[in-house]
Amino acid sequence: MPYQWTPSSDENQTQWQLDLWPYRSLLRKDFVLFIGGTIAIIALPLIALIGSVILWVILGFFGVMLWALWGALHISYKRGELLEVFQATPEIVTLTRHNPNGTLQTWEANRYWATAHIHPKDGPVENYLTLRGGDREVEIGAFLDAAERLSLYGEIQRALRHNL
Repeated sequence: MPYQWTPSSDENQTQWQLDLWPYRSLLRKDFVLFIGGTIAIIALPLIALIGSVILWVILGFFGVMLWALWGALHISYKRGELLEVFQATPEIVTLTRHNPNGTLQTWEANRYWATAHIHPKDGPVENYLTLRGGDREVEIGAFLDAAERLSLYGEIQRALRHNL
């Protein structure tokens, strides 16, 4: 799953920390293999056109297609540079979202009043997972799929009440 629990740390009195990130199906190291394979598969039929004027026309479209594919994958990677950090100390819980554009969004609540809620059908997505503390409710794990949010809900409930 695209999250990791880190128990007790001595610095800052942190009792536990949960790091969440979007799932990456194509890793950066596999990007080169994917682009190379795409070039090979598309270029193979072009061997028959060597020496023809049509080859140069098709190569232009081929170049535009590769540029568009590279650009789309780059945008996807940029949007995936997202990290949510959920921390607990004996007194407070904090959720910090590190957005791809470099901005931070922070939510804090008293540890005693902080609760996790799952909305199986009522939210914008199935198993919509939120944290509530005080007068504010925030979403956590928006990029997770429905089964992962359901699993994470139980783990967060347990961690909030039993200190992991």
